[in-house]
Amino acid sequence: MALGALGVVYGDIGTSPLYTLKTALEWGGGATPEAAVGILSLIVWTLLITTSLKYVAVVMRADNDGEGGILALMSLLGIKHGERIGVIAIGLLGAALLYGDGAITPAISVLSALEGLKLPAPSIAPYVLPLSVMVLLGVFGLQPQGSARIGKLFGPIMTLWFVTIGVLGLLGILRHPGVLKALDPRYGLDFLLGHGWTGFLVLGAVFLCATGAEALYADMGHFGARPIRFAWYGLVLPTLLMNYAGQAALLVGGEVPAGANPFFVLCPAQLQVPLVVLATVATVIASQAIISGAFSMTRQAIQLGLCPRLHITQTSAEGYGQIYVGFVNWVLMALTLGLALGFGSSDKLAAAFGVAVSLTMLLTSMLMFLAMREVWRWSLALSLLVAGLFIAVDLSFVTANLMKVFEGGWVPLVVAALVFFLMSTWREGRTALLHKLERDTLPLIDFIASVRAKPRVPGTAVYLTSRVDVVPVPLLHNLKHNKVLHTRIVLLRVVTGNIPRVAPERRIEVAHLGDNFHAVVAHYGFMEQPNIPYALDQCRSQQLSFDMMDTSFFVGRVTIVAAKRSRMNGVRRKLFEVMHRNALSATEFFRIPPNRVVELGGQVEI
Repeated sequence: MALGALGVVYGDIGTSPLYTLKTALEWGGGATPEAAVGILSLIVWTLLITTSLKYVAVVMRADNDGEGGILALMSLLGIKHGERIGVIAIGLLGAALLYGDGAITPAISVLSALEGLKLPAPSIAPYVLPLSVMVLLGVFGLQPQGSARIGKLFGPIMTLWFVTIGVLGLLGILRHPGVLKALDPRYGLDFLLGHGWTGFLVLGAVFLCATGAEALYADMGHFGARPIRFAWYGLVLPTLLMNYAGQAALLVGGEVPAGANPFFVLCPAQLQVPLVVLATVATVIASQAIISGAFSMTRQAIQLGLCPRLHITQTSAEGYGQIYVGFVNWVLMALTLGLALGFGSSDKLAAAFGVAVSLTMLLTSMLMFLAMREVWRWSLALSLLVAGLFIAVDLSFVTANLMKVFEGGWVPLVVAALVFFLMSTWREGRTALLHKLERDTLPLIDFIASVRAKPRVPGTAVYLTSRVDVVPVPLLHNLKHNKVLHTRIVLLRVVTGNIPRVAPERRIEVAHLGDNFHAVVAHYGFMEQPNIPYALDQCRSQQLSFDMMDTSFFVGRVTIVAAKRSRMNGVRRKLFEVMHRNALSATEFFRIPPNRVVELGGQVEI
């Protein structure tokens, strides 16, 4: 993988120099030389401990067949020890928090880039917000087209971005090399201890330098761990450190006007406008990366049974990760524009930005402790030492960010709470529905024996079912109401495993049950999109072939009604009913030819 292409992975963390040091100084009470060195030291060691050590060196080792992210980590633990409510709850909450991050990242990134125009052209200040809204509308509006065509430019542009900010930072360091003393962690500790409550609050702003680390882990499946590590240690980390040090150097030298962003002051006046243009393009790429990540995470959630089926469009025949989820795109756009218009500037948005990501990082550290013990088989002492360090650091960032909860930090918490409630409701309702359907049927072996003497009509009937050892409800309805039993009957179950992808040779299992009854199990990973006609075509190798013109697919259309005694409370049951009614049909989701589908309705009480 080319180094340039990996720039996309670091879009979020790569644009953090636009606002991190500036925000930290504002929260720290002023841009004094002492504060600049102390905050720089905190930023340096945050990048080294949280991103370089925790994520790049350790967490990325916890891959699920090459895939990363908190849902993949949750699934990895599920493979080893089955389903556990606590692990699933942590995974759900982490995923919900990342949706909040997906709404904030585009807003704060684009705003911070265009605010750079205030330095060379102060008169443009009133137009920064409208310009930002236009850019954000363009970013979300172009999502249905996919990014395959322009995606090839992302890597080179981000490589240019990192080289540029590194060179600018180096020029600042050369003017005031004494700033490099910030590499000594004692300066950061002195700032924290010497400034009391203010020093602690600054941690919330310092954390902004590492907000892209969780997205980096989630993108591991697209690029691979080794190329990401190579890009981080070889290009991204050095240029980020140089740029932060260069900004602090100008502050130490007293060269930053009051209220100005030291990032743009680093640049010569005649090049500031081109730098703003480059920064805006970089933030658009960062936004694209986080939006694409939200699409990918939604697909994972659907396949893992945590989200209703949604329409997913493959925008590129070459890259499986190039997908578009319309519902997610427009909801994120509404949230992002609302945040941009409601807060109005990157300074005000900064308080809302760190809460979601810091909480997600804490949850990841908690799951990592389990992975160390149960997957890697580390000793309890070593697991406590390593995971304890990460949890202690994450807790400090979470606590500092929560101090700003009333200044905007509540936004991602509300979004995450809503998403968590929706996902947990869907999972609980789906479990109750499947339990009810399975209880209202009978063993398949007994059914086959009971219909052995019944006449049959020509053709093949395929019944989608969640189990192949009991009779699907649509089959019972078809026999009861239409008096129809086809010559060949196939029970088809689609299983989504806790791995990203299933090898082609393990895709299909066929069992011939006698009397021309057959059970087919199609296996998919949580990163794959089921394709039923293609899967059935693979049955040829197991003595079961299909003629689509002679095959009918029977799909159940269930209507949810309230039971007298329900396991779900009224609000959640009603919500599940709405989600179930509006979920994408099985016909479209499984890519079944619609002219070969027969839907049989029924009511189920839950």
